[in-house]
Amino acid sequence: MRHCRRTTTVLTALAVAAGTLGAGTSVAATAPAPAPSFYDTPSTITGAPGDVIRAEPSSFYLDPLRVLPAPAAAERVMYVSTDRTGTKIAVTGTVLTPRAPWTGPGERPVVAYAVGTQGLGDQCAPSRQLDAGTEYEGTFITGLLARGYGITITDYQGLGTAGVHTYTSREVTGRAVLDSVRAAQRLPAANLPDHGPVALSGYSQGGGATAAAAEIAPTYSPELDLRGVVAGAVPADLGAVARNLDGSLYFSFLGYSLAGLSASYGVQLDGYLNARGRRVVAALEQQCTTDSIAAFPFVRSSSLTSDGRSATQLLATAPFRGIVADQRIGTRPPAVPVLVTHSLLDDVIPYAVGRNLATQWCGEGASVQMATNLAPTHVGGALGSYPASFAFLEARFAGVPAARGCTGL
Repeated sequence: MRHCRRTTTVLTALAVAAGTLGAGTSVAATAPAPAPSFYDTPSTITGAPGDVIRAEPSSFYLDPLRVLPAPAAAERVMYVSTDRTGTKIAVTGTVLTPRAPWTGPGERPVVAYAVGTQGLGDQCAPSRQLDAGTEYEGTFITGLLARGYGITITDYQGLGTAGVHTYTSREVTGRAVLDSVRAAQRLPAANLPDHGPVALSGYSQGGGATAAAAEIAPTYSPELDLRGVVAGAVPADLGAVARNLDGSLYFSFLGYSLAGLSASYGVQLDGYLNARGRRVVAALEQQCTTDSIAAFPFVRSSSLTSDGRSATQLLATAPFRGIVADQRIGTRPPAVPVLVTHSLLDDVIPYAVGRNLATQWCGEGASVQMATNLAPTHVGGALGSYPASFAFLEARFAGVPAARGCTGL
C-alpha cells in the first residue's frame, strides 16, 4: 500500500499567511483546510506489524546545505508496529536502497540501523533529519550504503508521530526496529529482497534498541533471516546510567528517559516534579539533542523534584523501580552472533554497563565478541567502533562463521 502526500508548499504558504495576518483579520469560511502531514497518525490502525501504511519519496543529504546527496534512493515510510502493551501503533522511518547494484553473494542484505539519541521533539525524527542533511550519524549510514546494503532506519514510537517519544522503553524500541525491516521488505519502491539476509546495528540509544530487538527477535519476528547484531554503548542498566548522567553535561538524556518511560507506562510525571522540573521536562519534549545539552548542562535532578529526591532515589521507589527493572537488557541471549562495542573512556554510558551485558549474554550461551576501544568520550567511542562494526557485518553477510563462544572479554 502506498499513499504519496506532498504538503511542504501548502504548509509553508499557510505559515506565511498566518504570520502576516494582523489582529482581527478574518479568513473566509470557504478557505481550504490544510493538507494532512505525512506524519499524521491514522485514527484506525489495521494490518500486521511491518505492513506499510503510507510511503513517499524522500532524500538523504550529507550536509545541511543539501548539496551532497547520499548515493541511495530514499523512501519515507509509515508502518504498523506495536507498543509496549501490544497495541498497534503507527511508526515512521526511512528506507534507503543503494543506487549501485549488489555484487556480493546471494541477495542484497538489509541492515536495520537504530540511531542514537535525537531528542524528543517531532522535528528530531531521523526521517526528517536525513532529508535536511542534519543527521549526525550520516557518516556511518553512508558507510553501510557504500558496502551495498539496503538500510532501514526507524523513527521509533512518538518521534514524528503522535505522542511523546518513548525513549529507552526496551520492548517498544526493539519492536520498532524489527518492524522497520518487515516494512522495508514489503515496500515495492525499495526493491529489496522479501526474505533476504538481515542484520541489526545501533549505538547508544540505538545500541539499546538493537540489543532489545536481538533479544526478542526469535519470538517477535522469527521469519527474518537474521545473520548478526552490532550493539554499541548499550544502556543495558538504566539505574547505573542514571547515576552517571545526573549533574553531568548530558543531564538532558536522563530527562528524556524520565519523560519517555513515563509516556510508555502511563505515569503522570508532573506529580513528582516542582514548577521548575515541569518547565524543564516540557522544554525537553520539544527539543533535539544539541539544543537540550546546551540548555540544561550539569543540572541536578534533586533541584527539579517536588520533595528534593534525586532521580536515582526516585527510580528506586514504586512505580519507577519496576519500570526500570523492565528495561534491563541481558536477560535473554540473542540467537545470532553479536558484536558489543564500547569505549573504556565513555563519559555517558559507563563501560562496565556494556561489558556486563556482553558477559551476561556470554554466560547464557550466546556467541559474543566484545570490541573495546580507547576513543575519548561517548561520541569518540562511536567513531572508534566503526572498523570493528563494518568488519563484523561484512563477515556475517559473506557467510564467514563467527568465532565460537565469546572473545574480547
